Amino acid sequence: MIDRKRTWLELAIVFALSLGASAVYSLVSLLAKLTAPGGLAGSSSSINPSLASREWLDATYQLLSIFFGLAPVALALFLLYRTNENPFEKIGLSLTNFKFWSSRGIALAAAIGVPGILLYLSARALGLSSQVIAADLGEYWWTIPVLLMAAAKAGLLEEVLVVAYLFERLEALGFSIRAQLLISSLLRACYHLYQGFAGFFGNLVMGLVFGWAYKRFGRIMPLVFAHFLLDAFAFVGYALFAGMLPL
Repeated sequence: MIDRKRTWLELAIVFALSLGASAVYSLVSLLAKLTAPGGLAGSSSSINPSLASREWLDATYQLLSIFFGLAPVALALFLLYRTNENPFEKIGLSLTNFKFWSSRGIALAAAIGVPGILLYLSARALGLSSQVIAADLGEYWWTIPVLLMAAAKAGLLEEVLVVAYLFERLEALGFSIRAQLLISSLLRACYHLYQGFAGFFGNLVMGLVFGWAYKRFGRIMPLVFAHFLLDAFAFVGYALFAGMLPL
């Protein structure tokens, strides 16, 4: 029998250490931008900023940020391990059956990516979104590899925690599938509020679609791969073509 108080406490700790905290900071960031002289439209949001002026130090900080940024994923998997024999099999986080998860990941990325770009551009034109700077690193030999690793980290962090882990715990607490989808999607939307209202609504829809896909496929790997593709396209594309983009 599940210990409900312990499960709620576990959820609070995991998300206070990760994306729950990001949601709170994101809300404060949105309020700051809305009340700034230039308003939301005159603000910018940098996702992958440079962390030092010296190349070797910037690279070191970037790699450390990616490595320690995956700690909440390890924590969630460990906690699932305590209640399940093999968490990787339980949530489908493995490279087996490549054709299955890669094809579905590509389909999910296409379904979310194109409408997401149009939503962002429309919101920018209406002043409902800040300028999103997807990559603000120097032009170093390691820039693109680091951006790809950052995309992989984001895919693992968000999909393992906000979908696989959260769904498992909410289901154990007796929440319906609809409630699981709504809670997960709202959390995903909230920690993207720093981007503006387009980031909120776009990620709310993404959360619903990805949550549905997880329930349908029974594996988190298609979602992780789709998220990686979306972020890799955004991060690397911005780094290469920022001067040509209508942002």
